[in-house]
Amino acid sequence: MFEKLLPLLPELWTALGETMTMLGIGLSAAVLIGGPLGILLFLVSEGQSLQNRPAATILGWLVNTVRSFPFIILLVALTPLTRVLAGTSIGPLAAAVPLSFAAIPYFARLVEQNLREVPRGVIEAAHAMGASELQIVFHVLLVEARSGLVLALTVLSISFLSYSAVAGVVGGGGIGDLAIRYGYYRFETDVMVITVAILIAIVQVIQFGGNRLAKHLDKR
Repeated sequence: MFEKLLPLLPELWTALGETMTMLGIGLSAAVLIGGPLGILLFLVSEGQSLQNRPAATILGWLVNTVRSFPFIILLVALTPLTRVLAGTSIGPLAAAVPLSFAAIPYFARLVEQNLREVPRGVIEAAHAMGASELQIVFHVLLVEARSGLVLALTVLSISFLSYSAVAGVVGGGGIGDLAIRYGYYRFETDVMVITVAILIAIVQVIQFGGNRLAKHLDKR
C-alpha cells in the first residue's frame, strides 16, 4: 500500500497544507471576530451590566440565522461574495471565506456560554471595586473562563477540520478533495484509508493539545 502511495506524497503534502490554510484562516476569523461578538452577546444579555434587550435580540437572531445554514448550502450561497473577497470561487482561500462565516457565530456562542460559567459574585466584586467594563472583560471574564475558552476553540478546530473536508468536495482543495478524487472517483481505497488516518491523527493532536493547555490554565 505504501509503495503505491509514494508517488502521491507531494500531492498529499500539498493537500495537507491547503487544509491547514483553510483551518487557520477560519479559526483566526472565529477568534478575532467571533470572540468579541460572543463577549458582546454576553454583556448585553439579561441581567448583565450592559443589558440591552433589542441589541441582544438582533445579535442573537443574526448568530442563529447563520448557524442554521447547513455548511454545504452556506458554501454555495456565499459564492458571489467569495469571488469578491478571494478573487476566485475555488481553492483553499476561496473555501476559507464560507468557513470563516460559519466559524464566527459558532465560536461566538461558545464564548458566550463559557462566560456564563463565570461566578456572578466575581463580576459583582469587580464592579464594586470600580473596575471598568474593559477591565472586567480582560481581567475577570477572560481570565476566569480561559480554560473553557481553550476547550471551546479545540471543539471548534475539530469540527471545522471536517468542514474543510466538505469544502474540498466542491473545489476547495485539501485532504477532503484528495480523498474524493482518488479514493472515491478512482476507487483507490488505499488513498482513502491514508487520508482518513491523517485526519484522525490531526484530531488526536488537536484534542490532546487543547486538553493539556486547558488543564494548565485551569487554576480552580
